[in-house]
Amino acid sequence: MAQRRMFSNTITDSDLFMDMPKSAQLLYFHLNMHADDDGFVGNTKSIMRMTGSSDDDLKILLAKQYLIPFENGVTVIKDWHIHNYIRSDRKHPTKYTSELKQLELNEDASYSKLPFGSQVSTNGQPNDGHLVGNCHTEVRLGKDRLGKDRLGKDSKGKYIEPGKPKPGKAKPARHKYGQYQNVLLTDEQLAKLKSEFPKDWQDRIERVSGYVQSSGKHYKDYLATIRNWAKRDQQSNQSNKVAPQTREDWFG
Repeated sequence: MAQRRMFSNTITDSDLFMDMPKSAQLLYFHLNMHADDDGFVGNTKSIMRMTGSSDDDLKILLAKQYLIPFENGVTVIKDWHIHNYIRSDRKHPTKYTSELKQLELNEDASYSKLPFGSQVSTNGQPNDGHLVGNCHTEVRLGKDRLGKDRLGKDSKGKYIEPGKPKPGKAKPARHKYGQYQNVLLTDEQLAKLKSEFPKDWQDRIERVSGYVQSSGKHYKDYLATIRNWAKRDQQSNQSNKVAPQTREDWFG
């Protein structure tokens, strides 16, 4: 587990965070400091005793969805990947693999819990029995029942002839990029990526490709992920700048 942790002020400077009691804020910081490299904490109660936090502090963090709980007492920091980026060659994978398979990463890099029944088991087969690959399935339990009560009609109640496909705009095809062929981009997204990052767009694809390969995580929108990482890198670089101390530092 890494010894250094970072915090994004987009989370910790928000009104939602600042409105919490100081004791709840303190508990949040300590949980982040003791989390593993995927944001999981297996000793929440011990950390609460160490910091003198109360059960109410934990309830506040859960109610405001700063933490995602599991039945075995493990919790995960919802905004872990907004706070921290750990290089794949330095990262220690979490031991809470079954809990990790119950999560997905949103476009803003926050965790969310998969609906019950769509979690992927250790043998690559979700609980509902449909085989999938290593990535989280995008099919959610219960979608097969959507609209069955209106069979033969569209969402507006208009009759659809049997066998006639429902009209709709086809989604553009996504192509595979990166060393591991796991970064999915449409032609339009690739053009935008080249326009926004003309000097290093390929390096940014490779960075995401390596992370996805090593962590097993997948994203709904890879262009949005690359943009979020670029924004986070910029914020990190600004926070690491040191003010000049001497005349030589100012004027070279």
